[in-house]
Amino acid sequence: MAAEASNSDLIQVVALLGAGVIAVPIFKRLGLGSILGYLAAGLAIGPFGLKIFSDSAAILHVAELGVVMFLFIIGLEMQPSRLWGLRKQIFGLGVMQVGVCALLLTGVGFLTGFPVSQSFVAGAGFVLTSTAIVMQILEERGEMSSPNGQRMVSILLLEDLAIVPLLAAVAFLAPVAAGHAETTWATRLIDVGIGLGSILGLVIAGRYLLNPLFRILADSQAREVMTAAALLVVLGSALAMQLGGLSMAMGAFLAGVLLSESTFRHQLEADIEPFRGVLLGLFFLAVGMSLDLRIVAANWQMVAFYVIAYMLIKAFGIYLVARFLKSSHRVALERAVIMAQGGEFAFVLYSSAMAVGIIDGQANAILTAIIIISMVLTPLAIVALRYFTPAVEQTLDGVELAEDLQGSVLVIGFGRFGQIASQPLLLRGIDVSIIDNDVEMIQAAATFGFKVYYGDGTRLDILHTAGAGRSRAVLICVDKGDVAVRIAEHMRAEFPLVPVLARAYDRGIAMDLIQAGVDYQLRETFESALAFGQSTLEKLGVDEEDAAEVIQDVRQRDAARLDAQLAGGLQAGRGFMKGNMPVPAPLTPPRRPGRAMDEGTATVLGQSVTVEGNQN
Repeated sequence: MAAEASNSDLIQVVALLGAGVIAVPIFKRLGLGSILGYLAAGLAIGPFGLKIFSDSAAILHVAELGVVMFLFIIGLEMQPSRLWGLRKQIFGLGVMQVGVCALLLTGVGFLTGFPVSQSFVAGAGFVLTSTAIVMQILEERGEMSSPNGQRMVSILLLEDLAIVPLLAAVAFLAPVAAGHAETTWATRLIDVGIGLGSILGLVIAGRYLLNPLFRILADSQAREVMTAAALLVVLGSALAMQLGGLSMAMGAFLAGVLLSESTFRHQLEADIEPFRGVLLGLFFLAVGMSLDLRIVAANWQMVAFYVIAYMLIKAFGIYLVARFLKSSHRVALERAVIMAQGGEFAFVLYSSAMAVGIIDGQANAILTAIIIISMVLTPLAIVALRYFTPAVEQTLDGVELAEDLQGSVLVIGFGRFGQIASQPLLLRGIDVSIIDNDVEMIQAAATFGFKVYYGDGTRLDILHTAGAGRSRAVLICVDKGDVAVRIAEHMRAEFPLVPVLARAYDRGIAMDLIQAGVDYQLRETFESALAFGQSTLEKLGVDEEDAAEVIQDVRQRDAARLDAQLAGGLQAGRGFMKGNMPVPAPLTPPRRPGRAMDEGTATVLGQSVTVEGNQN
């Protein structure tokens, strides 16, 4: 019997891992995001799918630790100074959005015939946006540090903190809703005091105990002990808050903030990250399993109505607040769609409300289904927004177009490479015309005194108006290899007498540029890597002259390989080159004039090769 139980547990573990591994890549490939993949996978293996799991609530209880660890990681990134810098957004924008949306959503419940207390609990739960979903979306899109991303993070932080007063509000509403007359004001104040005491105790422990603790553990040189201590801090903080009647996630977040300026911050983040990723995926799988399709089917009209009504009204409230605070229409609309769903903290709030009698079990199940469906619909709503919203058009306000430029040298592309390449020309007093198609870069360059014109070098008409035909030389400094090749081909076809010098991304692009007829090409990392290698040799004690000879030998051999490849002898080699990696070839040791080379061996790309004697 024990073996059968063990096999059953193993099957469930394999099912969880397999469902995530299969579903998430498929949904990401379809552009729907990993979250929807986890939710769909959970639904497939849950009680209403393949029935591999029957008790999704138990899994959800464990999986909530993923959200706890996720907020600990967020806290580590939120130094107190940074939080203080975001105070206006957290307590200004955040409070305004939570307040407006809570009022609107409470009104939806009240106007559809529910008591004020139940309407408030249902609406307030839906106000609490899914931190996990929004942070995952921002992380996948690389917008965590963008201004709009920072505002959304600030709102999420305020909503996470809002669970404290909301749970207190549930405690205050309970006697009225459930008829618990024995609950006194003293009891309520004691509960609030316990919560505040838990926060104060955690702050004191974090301020005076955690750093000395990790310093002692670091001296032990035991990596597994540090990992265990990191888990202890996260879970212990969460437990302390839970025992105080507050949110586990809030405790983990506070612990992260208190450790954010610690010298052990990066070590803690590295130790927690693997657990956070796995458990967060497990959380979304459990949420998918928790969707009770029987209740949805029995009350589908109510569920559908409130999902649509809550999401639309909440989106409207978010958009209204964003526009009131001077955000653009596009930014406000994007924020409204991304944050229109309910969140995982709603489950905590609804469970607490059910425990004290504000709502019954069926209402809790219906509200939970509404939250889950809204979470499922969020990735689809983002896809729809991307489909129906036109692409962002760059505004050319304050930017001059490239027309009738008269410079002696035309520089196309003014990124890091172009900025450095143009400096020697400017210092010699050479008249340089510069074009780029990145408006933000042009505006930034203007603040440093550079005159950069807007123009796309891949267009022949722009090359004509930018003066490419009149230039003494054209420098192609764009960062995209295929774009550089297209510009070079235009130059060869239209202005064959104008010297063209080009930046190459890698060896393959360098060959394409040579075939396109450029007069000079340079792989963007080649010379800097050679200088780096020469400095390394000198640090290792190699004589400066010998080191320079080695670098010159590498340079000559690279040129010879490139010529051989262009001649067709090693064209197939491009299939197994990575970036600037050449085809392995025997190296000759450095030699001074008049000195015969000795025979020996050298290691090239991990292979020992024979170095032959003097062939001159």
